[in-house]
Amino acid sequence: MKHIFQKGNDQDKPTLLLLHGTGGTEQDLLPLAEKIDSDANVLSVRGNILENGMPRFFKRLAEGVFDEEDLIFRTKELNEFLNEAAEKYEFDRNNIIAIGYSNGANIASSLMFHYKDALRAAILHHPMVPRRGIDLPDLTGKHVFIAAGTNDPICPAQESEDLKSLLENAGARVVLHWESMGHQLTYNEVETAGKWYKSL
Repeated sequence: MKHIFQKGNDQDKPTLLLLHGTGGTEQDLLPLAEKIDSDANVLSVRGNILENGMPRFFKRLAEGVFDEEDLIFRTKELNEFLNEAAEKYEFDRNNIIAIGYSNGANIASSLMFHYKDALRAAILHHPMVPRRGIDLPDLTGKHVFIAAGTNDPICPAQESEDLKSLLENAGARVVLHWESMGHQLTYNEVETAGKWYKSL
């Protein structure tokens, strides 16, 4: 997978896995990583799917309707890539914290829905529920921060509530933070996510 790896100053810190939104690239969220933890390793990945020329992490059938088969395949592909990257760049595979926005937040959620130890924690900006009607792995000890918009036209508020419930029912500790700005990434939610990260 096309990616950027930046070695951090402190190898005891987590590796921040950056996952962009639709049409983004591996460059997009680098300023977020700098803001969250400037000493951590950064692994920023570009989605392998193109939708009308825009990179994504998995296919969709329509706005808000995921291609479930492709989602499962791409989640497995990303999980295996993380295993390989941890070996190649010599970082702790069990200490990865994802920071995802929109489509990137959805693939990060999907990692947690499908693989017990894919992530230690996740910051999810404007995510949706990746899959419904499946049993989640035991996520006890995992931490998730969800930033959601009360009037988000792409991701209804109920999606965020449902995602929180599903993750909590699997044992994860979840904080749900609301903004009133729609689907865009706001300075305030990034600030709040940073404070949450420092409390881990």
